[in-house]
Amino acid sequence: MLCDFARTYCDELTVLVCTRPSDPIDGALRATWMRELVPNVRIVHLDRDVPQEPREHPEFWPIWREIMKNVHPEPIDFVFSSESYGGRLAEEAGARHVPFDPDRLAAPVSGTKVRAHPYLFWDYLPPPVRAHYVKTVCLFGPESTGKSTLAKRLASHFHTIAAPEYGRTYCEIFGTYCTADDLRNIVKGQASLEAAAKRRANRLLILDTDRLMTALWADMLLGIRPPDLDAVPEFADLYLLADIDIPWADDGTRYFPGDAARQRFYRICREELEKRSLPFEVIGGDRDGRLKMAADAINRHFPELSGG
Repeated sequence: MLCDFARTYCDELTVLVCTRPSDPIDGALRATWMRELVPNVRIVHLDRDVPQEPREHPEFWPIWREIMKNVHPEPIDFVFSSESYGGRLAEEAGARHVPFDPDRLAAPVSGTKVRAHPYLFWDYLPPPVRAHYVKTVCLFGPESTGKSTLAKRLASHFHTIAAPEYGRTYCEIFGTYCTADDLRNIVKGQASLEAAAKRRANRLLILDTDRLMTALWADMLLGIRPPDLDAVPEFADLYLLADIDIPWADDGTRYFPGDAARQRFYRICREELEKRSLPFEVIGGDRDGRLKMAADAINRHFPELSGG
């Protein structure tokens, strides 16, 4: 809100994003967030281990006087701040101080509180920041094990959204015969779908599948896994491996009805999770049993989410 207030107040705005190399969130990423959140303003990223408050260093004011001269050599008319030291900072810059909500009435939260408890203050996080903090749970396993139905029910249970299986959409449109290039297109679509969904999810995002699952589909469909499909850049925070203890059903986009093929598919799914040391739990039983097992697993793995 401070930046929106400031860019409405003045004709040209410079936002100084101050980070330290030791910060828990990469400074370059924070600067990227600001460029998205306040477009058409000048964003200056200062990534140096400098004091952030006067009490941190006896030379705080000379240090920051020099910083302001270097990053903004042009005359400064206004300094916008919600902090108690805003007036002195404006004085050092030769500018007029414009305070904004120092009592935190419009936004009763601080950056420090948000970083300490992001899920508690989720409603104050803008979309790109939500995408950074959101936890992902991927439903993993062979076809026809109730994953899509369970994804929708889990999303409803946790008041969030589910990212559907892009491969299903792809095969419904282009046919079920898939080459390695088709699987690459599915991977790209799945990654883009997940990235978009992360920005809208409520603390938790349910994935009907993920890019690792597509790599296993290459094993099953092609008998070989191309190296680029095996090089999965990002994994879910938790995998729920769906057991094959329910009957196979044909929905028009499925491939392996035989027991031997289902068992092999399940085996390579489990072996893949174990080989990569990814956190997972097996989910089985009827519809309601699977929902309860999945919800209980999520609550155990992410106790911090229940505080929001």
